[in-house]
Amino acid sequence: MNSEPEDVLGSVGSRLRRLRRERGITLADLAPLTGVSESTLSRLESGQRRVTLELLLPLARVYDIPLDDLVGAPRTGDPRIHLKPIRRSGMLFIPLSRQPGGTQAFKMIIPARPKPLEPTPQTHEGSEWLYVLNGRLRLLVGERDLTLSPGEAAEFDTALPHWLGSADGRAVELLILFGPQGTRAHLRV
Repeated sequence: MNSEPEDVLGSVGSRLRRLRRERGITLADLAPLTGVSESTLSRLESGQRRVTLELLLPLARVYDIPLDDLVGAPRTGDPRIHLKPIRRSGMLFIPLSRQPGGTQAFKMIIPARPKPLEPTPQTHEGSEWLYVLNGRLRLLVGERDLTLSPGEAAEFDTALPHWLGSADGRAVELLILFGPQGTRAHLRV
């Protein structure tokens, strides 16, 4: 008998626990988000409860990852990556990485606007690294107001108030790496 399905299903609990901890979520936080009780979530993570599709679907939705990644399913023969763009605050984020936790990579597109937006700086945990591909990016970090052109990069702690937008109202394309608190991107020359 092929034990591969059993191996995949047997490792789901530890994967769920690692994912939850990497995201800094408690079982008490996760239960109302998924509609699954704390005790059931705990038994799933410890391997005392067998996973079912009804339990995995809300977890995949909350963690915003494909079900295949959640269970660690083996890859099929199709090498294509199906990127699902995310729209936030009028900007388009195209995920380039698929692993939960750790540093996440995105292509970000700031659309052209007849009148550039008024800055609204935000803060959150983590660090951010960005590289401008096309257009002119206006970057506010703390008290600094910078304009970056194609080929320029920046890195900053996202606990500082920051904002990204078009410097001239034209579209801007950039690559962004979001990392958890304490993680920074390092380039070697």
